Amino acid sequence: MKKGVNRLGQIWVETVIYTLIALAMIGAVLAFIVPKIGEIQDKSIIEQSLNAMKDINNVVLSVVQGGPGNKRLVEANIKKGTLKIDGRNDQEEGNRTIFEMETDYVYSEPGTEISIGEVKAITQNIGGTNIITLTTNYNYDIIPNELRIIEHSTTPYTISIENKGDTDLDGKIEVEILVS
Repeated sequence: MKKGVNRLGQIWVETVIYTLIALAMIGAVLAFIVPKIGEIQDKSIIEQSLNAMKDINNVVLSVVQGGPGNKRLVEANIKKGTLKIDGRNDQEEGNRTIFEMETDYVYSEPGTEISIGEVKAITQNIGGTNIITLTTNYNYDIIPNELRIIEHSTTPYTISIENKGDTDLDGKIEVEILVS
């Protein structure tokens, strides 16, 4: 009877060891796969944000070409990161839209600015993470004359873009961009 008990104990020890080995292998695989899935999701978000910035730029150009009083709406869905609308005309870098996102994904060579149509993209490596910045500059006066920051949200934002016409001071066309 003692032999049967030893055999039964051996089976249980083997079962526990095999279970621990399987869990260790699953943990090792997950340690590699989970960060890669996050990078793929971040790449997708950056591409969607780039397309949203191109859409906003196309609507601004369409409104300007349409003349004073022309108004259009565009939806922007910000899943991660922030969208900034900089209408500070007194600043050297004013009149632009900026999308920033912190990620482990490297979108472009760090420190090198690349152009994707009218959008400029740069990746900055800070510590163990990257800051991806997408920027579009405008030759129009963006009003209101302030910096507005739009945070990520589960629901899309509606952006109203309207051509207000020429200004008297600098001759640039005023484009009003409102977010709701």
